Amino acid sequence: MIIIGVDEAGRGPLVGSVVAAAVAFPPGFHIDGLTDSKKLSEKKREEFYLQITNECYWASAESNSIEIDEINILQATMLSMKRAVSDLQYQLTRQTKVQDFKVLVDGNRCPDVDNCEAIIKGDLIEPVISAASIIAKVTRDRQMKELDQVYPEYGFLRHKGYGTKEHLESLAKYGPIAGQHRFTFAPIKRLVRA
Repeated sequence: MIIIGVDEAGRGPLVGSVVAAAVAFPPGFHIDGLTDSKKLSEKKREEFYLQITNECYWASAESNSIEIDEINILQATMLSMKRAVSDLQYQLTRQTKVQDFKVLVDGNRCPDVDNCEAIIKGDLIEPVISAASIIAKVTRDRQMKELDQVYPEYGFLRHKGYGTKEHLESLAKYGPIAGQHRFTFAPIKRLVRA
């Protein structure tokens, strides 16, 4: 049986995709210091990201802002997790011939995948979930850096899309970005109605 860890990044921000990652460790794999990605410095996350992506089995998937607005953030999160798990299971079945998986998800609910267990604060206690949390966070942060290059006036590099004072002031001044901002989220909805 192969254990797959799953976590997401980007449920709370007002812009961009929610990104999920699924990770499985090869036999004997270990990294000291793995924990919830939010507790690590950006430099440390990048170091771990390189090691995990070079040495482990992994997949990432996302639901973009349009999907989030269509089906809501919870369903979009579950969908992106399901996509990441399906992709990783496909890779693992082809590479290892194993078809027996146990999926461990950070949080209190599982996406629609077989043999899944949700673990509250799993990113703190299960290294394979911590690894998934790092892949998801680094992937999403890189997306925000790219968005910042296209729309520097919003400050995405600094706040990563969260509803900070700076972000809300930029929204009031420049308006939401079609195809990027989440129009069903309260601050954007209020702005559009005003």
